[in-house]
Amino acid sequence: MSEAANTYEVVVVGAGSGGIGAALAAGRLGLRVLLLEKAPRLGGNAALGGVSVWEMGVGGTGIPFTIYKRLKQLPEAVGIYEFSEHCAWPDASGRSTFPAGAWLTINPALTYLDTLRRHGAESLAADEAFVRRHWHGVPFEPAAYQQVVETLLAELPTVEVRTGVSFTSATERGGRVEALRLSDGTEARARYFIDATESGFLCQAVGAQTLYGQEPRSRFDEPSAPEVPTPKVNGVSLIFRIAPRSLAAVDPLPAGIPADCWWSECFPLTSFVQYPNGDFNVNMLPTMDGGTFRTWDPDTVREECRRRTLAHWHYLQSTFPRFQRYTRIAEAEALGVRESTRILGEYVLTEHDVRAGLSGQAHPDLITLVDHPMDTHGNSTGRAGCVELAEPYGVPFRCLIPRGFQNLLIASRGASLSSLAASSCRLSRTMMQLGQAAGTAVFVALEAGLSTWDELDYQVLRAQLEAQHVQLHHPLKAELLQYLAEENEGT
Repeated sequence: MSEAANTYEVVVVGAGSGGIGAALAAGRLGLRVLLLEKAPRLGGNAALGGVSVWEMGVGGTGIPFTIYKRLKQLPEAVGIYEFSEHCAWPDASGRSTFPAGAWLTINPALTYLDTLRRHGAESLAADEAFVRRHWHGVPFEPAAYQQVVETLLAELPTVEVRTGVSFTSATERGGRVEALRLSDGTEARARYFIDATESGFLCQAVGAQTLYGQEPRSRFDEPSAPEVPTPKVNGVSLIFRIAPRSLAAVDPLPAGIPADCWWSECFPLTSFVQYPNGDFNVNMLPTMDGGTFRTWDPDTVREECRRRTLAHWHYLQSTFPRFQRYTRIAEAEALGVRESTRILGEYVLTEHDVRAGLSGQAHPDLITLVDHPMDTHGNSTGRAGCVELAEPYGVPFRCLIPRGFQNLLIASRGASLSSLAASSCRLSRTMMQLGQAAGTAVFVALEAGLSTWDELDYQVLRAQLEAQHVQLHHPLKAELLQYLAEENEGT
Protein backbone atom coordinates (compact mmCIF):
# COMPACT_ATOMS: atom_id res chain seq x y z
CA MET A 1 0.00 0.00 0.00
CA SER A 2 1.37 3.42 -0.95
CA GLU A 3 2.23 6.11 1.58
CA ALA A 4 -0.50 8.34 0.12
CA ALA A 5 -3.09 5.62 0.67
CA ASN A 6 -2.15 5.50 4.33
CA THR A 7 -2.28 9.28 4.84
CA TYR A 8 -5.43 10.89 6.18
CA GLU A 9 -6.55 14.26 7.41
CA VAL A 10 -7.75 12.70 10.65
CA VAL A 11 -7.50 9.26 12.24
CA VAL A 12 -10.16 8.39 14.81
CA VAL A 13 -9.26 5.58 17.23
CA GLY A 14 -12.28 3.85 18.73
CA ALA A 15 -15.79 3.54 17.30
CA GLY A 16 -17.96 3.94 20.35
CA SER A 17 -20.28 6.93 20.64
CA GLY A 18 -17.47 9.52 20.58
CA GLY A 19 -15.67 7.94 17.65
CA ILE A 20 -18.86 7.59 15.64
CA GLY A 21 -19.69 11.25 16.25
CA ALA A 22 -16.17 12.33 15.27
CA ALA A 23 -15.99 10.25 12.09
CA LEU A 24 -19.46 11.27 10.90
CA ALA A 25 -18.83 14.97 11.58
CA ALA A 26 -15.43 15.00 9.86
CA GLY A 27 -16.66 12.89 6.96
CA ARG A 28 -19.69 15.06 6.36
CA LEU A 29 -17.35 18.03 6.12
CA GLY A 30 -15.38 16.24 3.40
CA LEU A 31 -12.28 15.24 5.38
CA ARG A 32 -10.42 12.04 4.61
CA VAL A 33 -11.03 9.95 7.73
CA LEU A 34 -9.79 6.62 9.02
CA LEU A 35 -11.94 5.13 11.79
CA LEU A 36 -10.34 2.28 13.72
CA GLU A 37 -12.16 -0.13 16.02
CA LYS A 38 -10.46 -3.10 17.68
CA ALA A 39 -13.77 -4.93 18.20
CA PRO A 40 -15.31 -6.81 15.26
CA ARG A 41 -18.26 -4.38 15.16
CA LEU A 42 -18.95 -0.71 15.75
CA GLY A 43 -20.92 0.78 18.60
CA GLY A 44 -18.99 0.39 21.85
CA ASN A 45 -21.08 0.49 25.03
CA ALA A 46 -24.25 1.36 23.13
CA ALA A 47 -24.15 -1.78 21.00
CA LEU A 48 -21.75 -4.31 22.53
CA GLY A 49 -22.16 -3.31 26.19
CA GLY A 50 -25.95 -3.47 26.24
CA VAL A 51 -26.24 0.25 27.05
CA SER A 52 -28.73 0.56 24.22
CA VAL A 53 -30.69 3.30 25.95
CA TRP A 54 -30.08 7.02 25.63
CA GLU A 55 -31.06 8.56 28.94
CA MET A 56 -33.01 11.78 29.05
CA GLY A 57 -31.10 15.05 28.97
CA VAL A 58 -30.28 18.24 27.08
CA GLY A 59 -27.65 18.26 24.36
CA GLY A 60 -28.87 15.16 22.52
CA THR A 61 -29.27 16.93 19.18
CA GLY A 62 -26.89 16.92 16.21
CA ILE A 63 -25.73 13.45 15.13
CA PRO A 64 -27.77 11.58 17.79
CA PHE A 65 -30.96 12.98 16.27
CA THR A 66 -29.80 11.94 12.81
CA ILE A 67 -29.30 8.37 14.04
CA TYR A 68 -32.68 8.41 15.78
CA LYS A 69 -34.45 9.47 12.59
CA ARG A 70 -32.79 6.64 10.67
CA LEU A 71 -33.75 4.15 13.39
CA LYS A 72 -37.37 5.27 13.11
CA GLN A 73 -37.36 4.06 9.51
CA LEU A 74 -36.71 0.48 10.64
CA PRO A 75 -39.38 -1.77 12.19
CA GLU A 76 -39.22 -2.15 15.99
CA ALA A 77 -35.84 -0.42 16.12
CA VAL A 78 -36.41 2.51 18.48
CA GLY A 79 -38.91 3.95 20.92
CA ILE A 80 -39.24 6.48 23.73
CA TYR A 81 -39.89 5.37 27.28
CA GLU A 82 -41.72 6.82 30.23
CA PHE A 83 -41.44 5.98 33.93
CA SER A 84 -44.33 3.62 34.63
CA GLU A 85 -43.33 2.48 38.14
CA HIS A 86 -40.52 3.18 40.57
CA CYS A 87 -39.46 1.88 43.96
CA ALA A 88 -39.44 5.44 45.37
CA TRP A 89 -43.11 6.03 44.61
CA PRO A 90 -45.64 4.72 47.16
CA ASP A 91 -49.15 3.49 46.47
CA ALA A 92 -52.21 4.58 48.45
CA SER A 93 -51.18 2.38 51.38
CA GLY A 94 -47.68 3.85 51.47
CA ARG A 95 -45.96 0.79 50.04
CA SER A 96 -43.62 0.94 47.04
CA THR A 97 -45.36 0.29 43.75
CA PHE A 98 -42.30 -1.46 42.33
CA PRO A 99 -39.71 -2.43 44.97
CA ALA A 100 -37.40 -4.02 42.38
CA GLY A 101 -36.30 -0.63 40.97
CA ALA A 102 -37.62 1.20 37.88
CA TRP A 103 -40.06 -0.10 35.26
CA LEU A 104 -39.80 1.98 32.06
CA THR A 105 -42.16 1.32 29.16
CA ILE A 106 -42.46 2.70 25.63
CA ASN A 107 -45.11 5.34 24.97
CA PRO A 108 -45.70 5.79 21.20
CA ALA A 109 -47.18 9.24 21.77
CA LEU A 110 -43.84 10.69 22.92
CA THR A 111 -41.43 12.46 20.56
CA TYR A 112 -37.68 13.05 20.49
CA LEU A 113 -38.18 16.51 21.93
CA ASP A 114 -39.62 14.83 25.02
CA THR A 115 -36.21 13.22 25.67
CA LEU A 116 -34.24 16.46 25.94
CA ARG A 117 -34.66 17.40 29.58
CA ARG A 118 -33.71 16.06 33.00
CA HIS A 119 -32.91 19.13 35.13
CA GLY A 120 -35.46 20.82 37.36
CA ALA A 121 -36.57 18.04 39.70
CA GLU A 122 -35.83 18.20 43.40
CA SER A 123 -35.34 14.45 43.31
CA LEU A 124 -36.84 11.39 41.66
CA ALA A 125 -38.54 10.38 44.89
CA ALA A 126 -39.97 13.81 45.70
CA ASP A 127 -41.09 14.85 42.22
CA GLU A 128 -43.04 11.93 40.77
CA ALA A 129 -45.24 14.20 38.63
CA PHE A 130 -42.22 16.02 37.18
CA VAL A 131 -40.43 12.77 36.39
CA ARG A 132 -43.48 11.27 34.71
CA ARG A 133 -43.86 14.41 32.61
CA HIS A 134 -40.23 15.09 31.63
CA TRP A 135 -37.98 12.05 32.05
CA HIS A 136 -38.09 10.11 28.80
CA GLY A 137 -35.23 8.15 27.23
CA VAL A 138 -34.58 6.40 23.92
CA PRO A 139 -34.23 2.59 23.91
CA PHE A 140 -33.08 1.04 20.64
CA GLU A 141 -32.18 -2.35 19.20
CA PRO A 142 -28.37 -2.74 19.28
CA ALA A 143 -28.28 -4.50 15.90
CA ALA A 144 -30.40 -1.79 14.30
CA TYR A 145 -28.15 0.89 15.82
CA GLN A 146 -25.09 -0.78 14.33
CA GLN A 147 -26.82 -1.07 10.96
CA VAL A 148 -27.72 2.63 10.92
CA VAL A 149 -24.26 3.74 11.98
CA GLU A 150 -22.55 1.53 9.40
CA THR A 151 -24.89 2.86 6.69
CA LEU A 152 -24.30 6.50 7.62
CA LEU A 153 -20.53 5.99 7.52
CA ALA A 154 -20.70 4.07 4.24
CA GLU A 155 -22.56 6.99 2.65
CA LEU A 156 -19.48 9.17 3.16
CA PRO A 157 -16.94 8.48 0.37
CA THR A 158 -14.02 9.98 2.28
CA VAL A 159 -14.44 7.81 5.39
CA GLU A 160 -12.62 4.47 5.70
CA VAL A 161 -13.67 2.10 8.49
CA ARG A 162 -11.51 -0.74 9.74
CA THR A 163 -12.91 -3.08 12.39
CA GLY A 164 -10.85 -5.67 14.23
CA VAL A 165 -7.87 -3.30 13.95
CA SER A 166 -6.14 -1.40 16.75
CA PHE A 167 -2.93 0.60 17.00
CA THR A 168 0.16 -1.09 18.42
CA SER A 169 2.43 1.95 18.73
CA ALA A 170 2.43 5.67 18.05
CA THR A 171 5.05 8.13 16.87
CA GLU A 172 5.02 11.55 18.53
CA ARG A 173 7.31 14.54 18.27
CA GLY A 174 7.05 17.88 20.06
CA GLY A 175 3.43 17.45 21.11
CA ARG A 176 2.31 16.24 17.69
CA VAL A 177 1.31 12.68 16.85
CA GLU A 178 2.78 11.71 13.50
CA ALA A 179 1.79 8.12 12.78
CA LEU A 180 0.25 4.95 14.19
CA ARG A 181 1.48 1.43 13.65
CA LEU A 182 -1.59 -0.78 13.30
CA SER A 183 -2.28 -4.37 14.29
CA ASP A 184 -2.86 -5.33 10.64
CA GLY A 185 0.77 -4.46 9.87
CA THR A 186 0.09 -1.13 8.18
CA GLU A 187 0.87 2.43 9.20
CA ALA A 188 -1.54 5.34 9.35
CA ARG A 189 -0.36 8.95 9.13
CA ALA A 190 -2.54 12.02 9.56
CA ARG A 191 -2.59 15.74 10.24
CA TYR A 192 -4.84 15.19 13.26
CA PHE A 193 -5.77 12.33 15.59
CA ILE A 194 -8.86 11.83 17.74
CA ASP A 195 -8.70 9.36 20.61
CA ALA A 196 -12.19 8.01 21.23
CA THR A 197 -11.15 4.98 23.27
CA GLU A 198 -12.61 4.23 26.68
CA SER A 199 -9.50 5.19 28.63
CA GLY A 200 -7.65 7.47 26.22
CA PHE A 201 -5.29 4.67 25.17
CA LEU A 202 -3.73 6.67 22.32
CA CYS A 203 -3.21 9.67 24.59
CA GLN A 204 -1.56 7.44 27.16
CA ALA A 205 0.65 5.85 24.50
CA VAL A 206 2.12 9.24 23.55
CA GLY A 207 2.70 10.31 27.14
CA ALA A 208 -0.34 12.42 28.00
CA GLN A 209 -0.93 12.99 31.70
CA THR A 210 -3.76 10.98 33.25
CA LEU A 211 -6.37 11.17 36.01
CA TYR A 212 -7.78 8.12 37.77
CA GLY A 213 -10.01 7.51 40.74
CA GLN A 214 -11.19 10.22 43.11
CA GLU A 215 -9.04 13.33 43.24
CA PRO A 216 -8.49 14.91 46.66
CA ARG A 217 -10.42 18.05 47.51
CA SER A 218 -7.25 20.10 47.25
CA ARG A 219 -6.73 19.17 43.58
CA PHE A 220 -9.69 21.07 42.15
CA ASP A 221 -11.22 22.55 45.32
CA GLU A 222 -14.36 20.44 44.85
CA PRO A 223 -16.61 20.47 47.95
CA SER A 224 -17.77 16.87 47.42
CA ALA A 225 -14.31 15.41 46.83
CA PRO A 226 -12.62 13.33 49.55
CA GLU A 227 -9.85 14.81 51.66
CA VAL A 228 -7.35 12.28 50.30
CA PRO A 229 -7.22 10.65 46.85
CA THR A 230 -8.69 7.17 46.40
CA PRO A 231 -8.64 4.64 43.54
CA LYS A 232 -12.43 4.29 43.68
CA VAL A 233 -14.35 4.48 40.39
CA ASN A 234 -17.98 4.18 39.30
CA GLY A 235 -19.49 0.69 39.07
CA VAL A 236 -20.01 -1.50 35.99
CA SER A 237 -23.01 -3.47 34.77
CA LEU A 238 -23.46 -6.70 32.84
CA ILE A 239 -26.76 -5.95 31.15
CA PHE A 240 -29.05 -8.79 30.15
CA ARG A 241 -32.28 -9.14 28.21
CA ILE A 242 -35.58 -10.76 29.13
CA ALA A 243 -38.48 -11.67 26.82
CA PRO A 244 -42.18 -12.27 27.55
CA ARG A 245 -43.53 -15.82 27.64
CA SER A 246 -47.03 -17.23 27.94
CA LEU A 247 -46.64 -19.55 30.93
CA ALA A 248 -45.31 -18.39 34.29
CA ALA A 249 -42.19 -20.14 35.55
CA VAL A 250 -38.97 -19.55 37.44
CA ASP A 251 -35.90 -20.12 35.27
CA PRO A 252 -33.72 -22.78 36.93
CA LEU A 253 -30.65 -21.46 38.74
CA PRO A 254 -27.50 -23.12 37.35
CA ALA A 255 -25.63 -25.44 39.69
CA GLY A 256 -22.99 -23.83 41.86
CA ILE A 257 -24.61 -20.38 42.00
CA PRO A 258 -26.05 -19.39 45.40
CA ALA A 259 -29.59 -18.07 45.58
CA ASP A 260 -28.54 -15.43 48.11
CA CYS A 261 -26.52 -12.29 47.32
CA TRP A 262 -22.91 -13.04 48.27
CA TRP A 263 -21.19 -9.77 47.33
CA SER A 264 -23.41 -7.27 49.14
CA GLU A 265 -26.01 -7.03 51.87
CA CYS A 266 -28.78 -7.40 49.30
CA PHE A 267 -29.39 -7.57 45.57
CA PRO A 268 -29.15 -4.13 43.92
CA LEU A 269 -32.05 -2.13 42.53
CA THR A 270 -32.57 -2.59 38.83
CA SER A 271 -33.62 -0.59 35.78
CA PHE A 272 -35.98 -2.38 33.39
CA VAL A 273 -36.33 -0.61 30.04
CA GLN A 274 -38.72 -1.88 27.39
CA TYR A 275 -37.49 -2.49 23.85
CA PRO A 276 -39.80 -1.76 20.90
CA ASN A 277 -40.57 -5.50 20.48
CA GLY A 278 -41.67 -5.94 24.10
CA ASP A 279 -38.45 -7.39 25.53
CA PHE A 280 -36.75 -5.60 28.43
CA ASN A 281 -33.20 -4.37 28.97
CA VAL A 282 -32.21 -5.30 32.54
CA ASN A 283 -29.49 -3.22 34.20
CA MET A 284 -28.39 -4.00 37.78
CA LEU A 285 -27.20 -0.78 39.41
CA PRO A 286 -24.46 -1.92 39.43
CA THR A 287 -23.37 -5.53 38.87
CA MET A 288 -19.88 -4.92 40.26
CA ASP A 289 -18.16 -2.00 41.94
CA GLY A 290 -15.51 -0.25 39.88
CA GLY A 291 -12.64 -1.14 42.21
CA THR A 292 -13.20 -4.88 41.86
CA PHE A 293 -13.63 -4.53 38.10
CA ARG A 294 -10.31 -2.74 37.74
CA THR A 295 -8.28 -5.10 39.93
CA TRP A 296 -9.55 -8.51 38.78
CA ASP A 297 -8.52 -10.08 35.48
CA PRO A 298 -11.08 -9.72 32.63
CA ASP A 299 -12.07 -13.41 32.43
CA THR A 300 -12.71 -13.61 36.18
CA VAL A 301 -14.69 -10.36 36.08
CA ARG A 302 -16.88 -11.59 33.24
CA GLU A 303 -17.66 -14.92 34.88
CA GLU A 304 -18.35 -13.35 38.26
CA CYS A 305 -20.68 -10.76 36.69
CA ARG A 306 -22.50 -13.53 34.86
CA ARG A 307 -22.96 -15.47 38.10
CA ARG A 308 -24.27 -12.36 39.81
CA THR A 309 -26.82 -11.59 37.09
CA LEU A 310 -28.07 -15.21 37.10
CA ALA A 311 -28.52 -15.12 40.89
CA HIS A 312 -30.15 -11.71 40.62
CA TRP A 313 -32.62 -12.87 37.98
CA HIS A 314 -33.50 -15.91 40.11
CA TYR A 315 -34.14 -13.58 43.05
CA LEU A 316 -36.38 -11.34 40.93
CA GLN A 317 -38.46 -14.24 39.65
CA SER A 318 -38.72 -15.83 43.10
CA THR A 319 -39.69 -12.56 44.83
CA PHE A 320 -41.85 -10.75 42.25
CA PRO A 321 -44.37 -12.96 40.36
CA ARG A 322 -44.55 -10.59 37.37
CA PHE A 323 -41.04 -11.68 36.30
CA GLN A 324 -42.17 -15.30 36.00
CA ARG A 325 -43.88 -14.17 32.79
CA TYR A 326 -40.43 -13.38 31.34
CA THR A 327 -37.36 -15.48 30.59
CA ARG A 328 -33.74 -14.44 30.32
CA ILE A 329 -32.66 -14.78 26.67
CA ALA A 330 -29.29 -13.00 26.27
CA GLU A 331 -26.57 -10.97 27.93
CA ALA A 332 -24.40 -8.20 26.54
CA GLU A 333 -21.13 -9.07 24.82
CA ALA A 334 -19.21 -6.61 26.98
CA LEU A 335 -19.61 -4.94 30.36
CA GLY A 336 -21.15 -1.48 30.52
CA VAL A 337 -18.35 0.72 31.92
CA ARG A 338 -19.15 4.06 33.53
CA GLU A 339 -15.70 5.38 34.46
CA SER A 340 -12.12 4.78 33.31
CA THR A 341 -8.79 6.51 33.18
CA ARG A 342 -9.17 10.14 32.14
CA ILE A 343 -6.74 12.44 30.34
CA LEU A 344 -5.56 15.71 31.87
CA GLY A 345 -6.52 18.44 29.42
CA GLU A 346 -6.04 22.13 28.89
CA TYR A 347 -9.15 22.55 31.02
CA VAL A 348 -10.59 20.11 33.57
CA LEU A 349 -14.37 20.05 33.96
CA THR A 350 -15.13 19.89 37.68
CA GLU A 351 -17.93 19.94 40.21
CA HIS A 352 -17.79 23.74 40.03
CA ASP A 353 -18.94 23.68 36.38
CA VAL A 354 -21.64 21.09 37.05
CA ARG A 355 -23.13 23.05 39.92
CA ALA A 356 -22.66 26.51 38.37
CA GLY A 357 -24.73 25.74 35.29
CA LEU A 358 -24.78 27.88 32.18
CA SER A 359 -25.72 30.97 34.17
CA GLY A 360 -22.52 30.63 36.19
CA GLN A 361 -20.11 29.67 33.40
CA ALA A 362 -18.18 32.17 31.28
CA HIS A 363 -16.33 29.78 28.97
CA PRO A 364 -16.15 30.97 25.33
CA ASP A 365 -15.67 27.41 23.98
CA LEU A 366 -18.69 25.40 25.15
CA ILE A 367 -19.38 22.62 22.65
CA THR A 368 -22.23 20.64 24.22
CA LEU A 369 -24.76 20.91 27.04
CA VAL A 370 -25.39 18.44 29.87
CA ASP A 371 -27.93 18.24 32.71
CA HIS A 372 -27.31 14.75 34.11
CA PRO A 373 -26.49 14.89 37.83
CA MET A 374 -23.32 13.66 39.46
CA ASP A 375 -24.46 10.05 39.60
CA THR A 376 -22.40 7.28 41.19
CA HIS A 377 -23.20 3.56 41.34
CA GLY A 378 -21.65 1.14 43.82
CA ASN A 379 -20.87 1.44 47.51
CA SER A 380 -17.11 1.33 46.97
CA THR A 381 -17.09 4.92 45.72
CA GLY A 382 -18.26 6.22 49.07
CA ARG A 383 -20.72 8.62 47.43
CA ALA A 384 -23.56 6.59 45.96
CA GLY A 385 -26.63 8.46 44.71
CA CYS A 386 -27.18 11.71 42.88
CA VAL A 387 -28.41 15.27 43.35
CA GLU A 388 -30.46 16.69 40.49
CA LEU A 389 -29.36 19.89 38.73
CA ALA A 390 -31.36 23.09 38.53
CA GLU A 391 -30.08 23.96 35.04
CA PRO A 392 -27.81 22.58 32.30
CA TYR A 393 -24.09 23.25 32.16
CA GLY A 394 -21.67 23.31 29.22
CA VAL A 395 -18.51 21.37 28.41
CA PRO A 396 -15.58 23.48 27.11
CA PHE A 397 -13.71 22.36 23.99
CA ARG A 398 -10.47 22.61 25.99
CA CYS A 399 -11.56 19.46 27.87
CA LEU A 400 -10.85 17.61 24.61
CA ILE A 401 -7.25 18.85 24.28
CA PRO A 402 -4.66 16.68 26.08
CA ARG A 403 -2.38 19.10 27.89
CA GLY A 404 0.67 19.98 25.78
CA PHE A 405 -0.55 18.40 22.51
CA GLN A 406 -1.25 20.27 19.28
CA ASN A 407 -2.92 17.81 16.91
CA LEU A 408 -4.58 15.36 19.28
CA LEU A 409 -8.05 15.38 20.84
CA ILE A 410 -9.80 13.07 23.30
CA ALA A 411 -13.53 12.46 22.72
CA SER A 412 -14.78 9.82 25.13
CA ARG A 413 -15.35 9.22 28.85
CA GLY A 414 -11.57 9.63 29.01
CA ALA A 415 -11.87 13.38 28.36
CA SER A 416 -10.51 15.93 30.84
CA LEU A 417 -13.06 15.54 33.63
CA SER A 418 -12.64 15.28 37.36
CA SER A 419 -14.04 12.10 38.86
CA LEU A 420 -17.07 14.00 40.14
CA ALA A 421 -17.72 15.67 36.79
CA ALA A 422 -17.22 12.35 35.00
CA SER A 423 -20.09 10.87 36.99
CA SER A 424 -22.32 13.45 35.28
CA CYS A 425 -20.70 13.94 31.88
CA ARG A 426 -20.63 10.30 30.75
CA LEU A 427 -23.80 9.45 28.85
CA SER A 428 -23.79 8.16 25.27
CA ARG A 429 -25.37 11.16 23.55
CA THR A 430 -22.98 13.50 25.37
CA MET A 431 -20.01 11.41 24.20
CA MET A 432 -21.33 11.54 20.64
CA GLN A 433 -21.54 15.33 20.90
CA LEU A 434 -17.93 15.49 22.14
CA GLY A 435 -16.98 13.47 19.07
CA GLN A 436 -18.99 15.72 16.78
CA ALA A 437 -17.19 18.74 18.22
CA ALA A 438 -13.78 17.07 17.81
CA GLY A 439 -14.38 16.11 14.17
CA THR A 440 -15.67 19.60 13.42
CA ALA A 441 -12.72 21.24 15.17
CA VAL A 442 -10.29 19.35 12.94
CA PHE A 443 -12.13 20.73 9.90
CA VAL A 444 -11.98 24.29 11.26
CA ALA A 445 -8.27 23.93 12.03
CA LEU A 446 -7.46 22.59 8.57
CA GLU A 447 -9.52 25.27 6.83
CA ALA A 448 -7.70 27.99 8.77
CA GLY A 449 -4.27 26.42 8.43
CA LEU A 450 -3.72 26.41 12.18
CA SER A 451 -0.62 24.99 13.81
CA THR A 452 -1.86 24.83 17.43
CA TRP A 453 -5.21 24.50 19.19
CA ASP A 454 -4.53 27.84 20.87
CA GLU A 455 -5.24 29.49 17.52
CA LEU A 456 -8.69 27.93 17.13
CA ASP A 457 -11.50 30.47 16.77
CA TYR A 458 -14.18 29.24 19.16
CA GLN A 459 -16.84 31.37 17.54
CA VAL A 460 -16.21 29.66 14.21
CA LEU A 461 -16.31 26.22 15.85
CA ARG A 462 -19.55 26.96 17.65
CA ALA A 463 -21.12 28.38 14.49
CA GLN A 464 -20.20 25.21 12.63
CA LEU A 465 -21.74 23.08 15.37
CA GLU A 466 -24.93 25.11 15.43
CA ALA A 467 -25.16 24.71 11.65
CA GLN A 468 -25.10 20.96 12.35
CA HIS A 469 -28.07 21.34 14.74
CA VAL A 470 -26.03 20.98 17.93
CA GLN A 471 -27.70 22.59 20.94
CA LEU A 472 -25.43 25.23 22.47
CA HIS A 473 -28.08 27.42 24.11
CA HIS A 474 -30.82 26.80 26.61
CA PRO A 475 -33.68 26.92 26.08
CA LEU A 476 -33.67 25.62 22.50
CA LYS A 477 -33.57 28.26 19.80
CA ALA A 478 -36.72 28.42 17.65
CA GLU A 479 -35.03 27.12 14.50
CA LEU A 480 -33.54 24.11 16.31
CA LEU A 481 -36.85 23.47 18.03
CA GLN A 482 -38.56 23.38 14.62
CA TYR A 483 -35.89 21.07 13.18
CA LEU A 484 -36.27 18.59 16.04
CA ALA A 485 -40.05 18.63 15.73
CA GLU A 486 -39.75 17.26 12.17
CA GLU A 487 -38.53 13.84 13.27
CA ASN A 488 -40.49 11.93 10.64
CA GLU A 489 -38.88 13.75 7.72
CA GLY A 490 -35.86 12.35 5.82
CA THR A 491 -32.29 12.92 6.98
